[in-house]
Amino acid sequence: MNFRTDLALEAGRIRGSAVKGVELRTEKCRGMNVSRMYVKTPSAAEKLGKACGTYITVEGLPLTDDYHTAAAQINAVSELIQPFIPEKGTVLVIGIGNTNITPDALGPAAAGCVIATRHISGEIAGASGLDKLRSVAVLSPGVLGQTGIDVSEIILSLSEKLNPGAVIAIDALCSCSPSHLGRTLQISDSGIAPGSGIGNNRPCLNKDTMGIPVIGIGIPTVADSMGLACELLGIDRGERVSPYSNKLMVTPKEIDLLIERASRLIGMAINCALQSDYSFEELSMLSS
Repeated sequence: MNFRTDLALEAGRIRGSAVKGVELRTEKCRGMNVSRMYVKTPSAAEKLGKACGTYITVEGLPLTDDYHTAAAQINAVSELIQPFIPEKGTVLVIGIGNTNITPDALGPAAAGCVIATRHISGEIAGASGLDKLRSVAVLSPGVLGQTGIDVSEIILSLSEKLNPGAVIAIDALCSCSPSHLGRTLQISDSGIAPGSGIGNNRPCLNKDTMGIPVIGIGIPTVADSMGLACELLGIDRGERVSPYSNKLMVTPKEIDLLIERASRLIGMAINCALQSDYSFEELSMLSS
């Protein structure tokens, strides 16, 4: 039985630890569990349903309860993002999703928290004390149903004009575990496949299709109902729970609060990772 999940860590746990070509390391970081999964071979990628690459999963984000340690969490996530970003070149940040559907609004909301700086240069930058800002362009292109243009087509066209050094794609993810909803963040250098978690596959955005590094960042905002039911009821994942359960997706009741907090965490973490010459306080003022 296939469970819909965008989390490589979940895919690994579902299929067991016998998959060759996969390396997993775990550590504690500021009260959170950080797992680093390396999918090294095409065979392993096929078995997991995840492309070859590095997947960092942060578990235990306090987005729906205690949020007083936001600055510490943001700094921790920014330190995990930073190694994926090339040292030079404009970075194009893309917020993928539909603002009219709350669980799918994470990408645009997070992109709205990222500081666009590509237009700040020359005398303006020097006079304002912003001459050390890295060039960043930000866009939330909407979805195919709204624009009639696939996200990959928009990003490819922009890349030809802007010639960025990397793309950061932010998107809402799908999980099959209730413990990961709104409490888990994934960072990957394998790019992103918009809509894959809910079975609406679109062309992948990765280094092969873009010609530049594509960093995918997301937090699960919906869960596959079949996987959810199996975990809650203790049913084997090979059994069918309901003839219709595989068509249903669920989301937390506090999804509005989750999107607000998750988007700020991701947006500010990206700011801190890109603009290392500025303090968290300075970047908070610039993004407000």
